[in-house]
Formats: sequence, structure tokens, C-alpha cells
Amino acid sequence: MKKAAIGIDIGGTNTILGIVDMEGNILKRNSIPTKTEADYHSYMNSLIDLINETIAPMEGEVDIIGIGVGAPNGNYYNGTIEFAPNLKFKGVVPVVEFLKERFDFDIVVLTNDANAAAMGEMIYGGAKGMKDFIMITLGTGVGSGIVVNGEMVYGHDGFAGEIGHTIVDPNGRACGCGRRGCLETYTSAPGIKRTVFELLSEMNESSILRSTSFDDLSAKMIDDAARNGDVIAKEAFDYTGDILGLKLADAIAHTSPEAIFLFGGLAQAGELIFEPVIHYMEEHLLNIYKNKVKVLPSKLPPGDAAVLGASALVWKELSVE
Repeated sequence: MKKAAIGIDIGGTNTILGIVDMEGNILKRNSIPTKTEADYHSYMNSLIDLINETIAPMEGEVDIIGIGVGAPNGNYYNGTIEFAPNLKFKGVVPVVEFLKERFDFDIVVLTNDANAAAMGEMIYGGAKGMKDFIMITLGTGVGSGIVVNGEMVYGHDGFAGEIGHTIVDPNGRACGCGRRGCLETYTSAPGIKRTVFELLSEMNESSILRSTSFDDLSAKMIDDAARNGDVIAKEAFDYTGDILGLKLADAIAHTSPEAIFLFGGLAQAGELIFEPVIHYMEEHLLNIYKNKVKVLPSKLPPGDAAVLGASALVWKELSVE
């Protein structure tokens, strides 16, 4: 039978499950809305039902090795989701323990969603064969996964690698974490929207974006405007690239990676974001690191990346064993 892993992405809106073989082929998909409340039992029971419903028709066709879960504020060491701001769970959710009580798989593992994406890049994507790289996810927030010598960096408590919550300006923009000036307030999709509105108030140039409300504005609209030569939109990407390039230069000083991969909605802007990021990163780098670190787009398919990343956790654990 073909060996496969179950990859589960617990997102703020939907929970997506895929059965994935060792080559990264998704053999079957399924999903449920992520309806969370203070008591986690109802959601976890729904997740159990989803897993059983998905694997039942494949019995005898695949040999499922284990379950990998990517989740916000996922702690690899404890197998828990801890105080995730976009989920309504109260406190700590023992996801791995709950799954192990109900399934007899050899491997059940969980980490945060950005670490899962990094693992997916290493197992299936552009980081194959790399031992030192950083994954940056540019979406609603900014996440990161750091790999050193072929191993994910978790730190002593399981929460290492929060580049999105390094500080750009201590007196800067309010962040959902309760502090001010975090990188994600500038380089996420909502961050570039905030930048556009600041620029609209400071610059006199005409812009198609002036007629759009903040709630209606999207990163894709800014992308389209920039490609059509809109001065405000182009300046927004340059400003965003400057700040991200600065913080990537700092990250390089810590781990000296072979490459940095950009993933997520904002990374889909292509050269609009990659060109300024690379330019400003090189400008801010210490001389010993200049022209050594590649900045690359993720090779994971955007729609499947989360599930692939979660499933990759299982293959990584298998290789360690």
C-alpha cells in the first residue's frame, strides 16, 4: 500500500485536511468551518469526525503513517495550541494528546502554521537539499519558520522564530499582540493597506486608490494599481520592501541562511515586492553577508501549501526516527 500522511491546517476560518503521499500528491481533501468556542471539546470532536470521514473510504488503499497539524500559536514541544488570538479557545488546547487518545498512529505532531510551511518547503518545495533557510509568510499576519542545520528552530519553549513580532518602531503602529511597531503591522496584507492610507494623506499625487475605503481596499487592488503605474501603490511596495529588507538583514545576522523564501498573498505581487526587498536587504546587510543570501518565492502551490506543510511534519518525524 502507498504510504501517506494526514496534514491538517487549522485556520481562523476553515480547517482543511489532506491525505498526502511522500511525493507531495494530495490523494484526498476535506474541510470544515473552524467553529471554535471557549471549551475546545466540541471543535476537537468535529475534527475527529472529519478525519474518520476522510480516511474511511481509503482503507486498504493507503497506509497512513501519522497526522501533522499546523495551527496558530502551535507549540511543537507540548503538542498544544496556546492562547491563539484568532481562535476562541480559552487557554491551552491539548491537540496532540486528544488525537493520540482516539487514533493509533505512530506519529502525531503539531507546530505553528509558519513552521509547517517551512517544513513543507524543505520536504516538497524549493528548499529541498537546503539545511539553512528562513520561510517568511506574508498574509493577514507575518509568520516565519527558521531552519538551521536541517532542523526547525523551536527554542527552549517551542515558540522561537517570531520574526513578524520583532519591532520596527517601538512607537509605531498598534499590533494585535498588544505592542506597537511589530513587523507584521507594516509588511502584512493589512499592513500595506495602512501604508497606502498614510501615503494618501501625505502625498498629493493622483491615485485610483483615493476613491476606495479602507475596508474595501485589498492588497490585490494595490498590486493591480502598482502594475498600472499608480505612484501611491508603487511607493507603498517600496516602503514595505524597505522595512522587510531591513528586518531580513537582521535575521540573516542570526542564522546566515542559504535562502529566504517569501510565501503568502503579498509575495504573489512578484517583482513589486521582491525587487525592493532584495535591494534594501543588501543595503542593510553586514558586508560579510552581502550577495550570499537568495530571496526566493515559495515553490509550494498556494492553495495546498498549508496542508502540504502539515503533512511534511510527519515525514520529518519519520526521518528522525
